[in-house]
Amino acid sequence: MTEETPGFEEKPDVPSDAAAPDDAAQAAGSADKAGPEAPAGDAPTEGQDAQAAQEGADVALTAQLDQARSALAERTADLQRLQAEYQNYRRRVERDRVTVKEIAVANLLSELLPTLDDIGRARDHGELVGGFKSVAESLETVVAKMGLQQFGKEGEPFDPLVHEALMHSYAPDVTETTCVQILQPGYRIGERTIRPARVAVAEPQPGAQKGEGDEDTAEESGGPEKG
Repeated sequence: MTEETPGFEEKPDVPSDAAAPDDAAQAAGSADKAGPEAPAGDAPTEGQDAQAAQEGADVALTAQLDQARSALAERTADLQRLQAEYQNYRRRVERDRVTVKEIAVANLLSELLPTLDDIGRARDHGELVGGFKSVAESLETVVAKMGLQQFGKEGEPFDPLVHEALMHSYAPDVTETTCVQILQPGYRIGERTIRPARVAVAEPQPGAQKGEGDEDTAEESGGPEKG
C-alpha cells in the first residue's frame, strides 16, 4: 500500500487553454450588452433593394400620370370637336328655319298679289270707298307687317334685276333707259324679290346725245338738209 502524505490532495488536471468560469461569465455578459452583430454585407443589400423598389414605383406612377394626361387631352379634343359640331348644327338649323319661314311667307303673299293689284286699280279709279276701303287697308297693313314691300316708281332708271319691261319707246328728255310708266308694281320681302315691277321704258333717241363740239360743227356746216 502506498502511504499518502497527510495534508495534500491531488487535483484533477485542467486544460491550460480553458477559461476560468468567472472569465467565461464576464465574456458572456459583455456579448449580451453589445447585442448581436449583423453580417457585414446585409445592411447595404437591403438599402439597395428599397431604393430600387421606390424607383420602380416612381416609374410606374409617372407612366400612369402620362397615360391619364394623354386620355384627358383626347377627351378634351373630342369635347371641343363635338361642341363645334353642335354650334354648326344650331346655326344651320336656325338658318334653315329662317329660310323655310321666308319661303312659306313668300308663297302665301304671292297668292295675295292679284288681290293687291285689284285694290291698287280700284284706288286709282276712285272706287276704293266705304267698307271695301276699310277691308283693303286692313289687308295692306297685315301684308306690310309680314314684310311685304312694294317698289317701282316712274322716272327711276331701268334695272333688269327688279324691272320687267313690257313696253319700249324713245324719248328726247331721257339720258338713259328709264321707267316711264309702272304697269304693275313689284313686291319684295327683305332682299327676296317676289315679283319684278312691270314697266314701260323709254330710251334716248338715237343721235340725240351729242357734245357741244358736235353741235357747233353741225351749225357751221349748215346742218342737215331738210327735204
